[in-house]
Amino acid sequence: MLGLQAFFFYVFAIVSVGSAMMVVLSRNPVHSVLFLILTFVAAAGLFLLTGAEFLALILIVVYVGAVAILFLFVVMMLDLDFGRIKHGALQYAPIGAVIGLILLAQLIIAVTGSYYDPQLSARTVLPTPPLEQLSNIEALGHVIYTRYVFFFQMAGLVLFVAMIGAIVLTLRHKPGLKRQSIPQQVARNPATAIEIRKVESGKGI
Repeated sequence: MLGLQAFFFYVFAIVSVGSAMMVVLSRNPVHSVLFLILTFVAAAGLFLLTGAEFLALILIVVYVGAVAILFLFVVMMLDLDFGRIKHGALQYAPIGAVIGLILLAQLIIAVTGSYYDPQLSARTVLPTPPLEQLSNIEALGHVIYTRYVFFFQMAGLVLFVAMIGAIVLTLRHKPGLKRQSIPQQVARNPATAIEIRKVESGKGI
């Protein structure tokens, strides 16, 4: 009989593969996004089984809680003509088939690499220490902040520049629109913050 961990592994793996296929095969884009969310959840379960609890939480919080939900609302709010979008898609089928065959060949080589070269796994250098020595979060910190700290910081800088570029490209100044001025708010004093008026009895301002 299979152990409990192996049972859950097969359950999450089957759900992940099946929902990933439905993301591509589903005709309704809303259903595709929902299957994508299910794929992320199943992948997070696989991460938990392997001891990568940090990656599992990141997958749920970031991808399911932000990215996939954003995709879902965007797809539901946009009135897209999917018939016109899919028109002429068959002309790209040969290119897609070639790319698919290349990806399939890479997967076969990755899976059967130990069969052709039995010493491959022995020569593979583990990027992180075993989980018996360090937890998942400590191992990630050891890799990110010691070996690849420059690349990690550069990736953050690229994302920061991209965020500023998106704000600048979408910012529009409209005439007559009241805008917030931080220096004016900070420089306020009692003389400019309030205005005292004497209201006569029975009359308004």
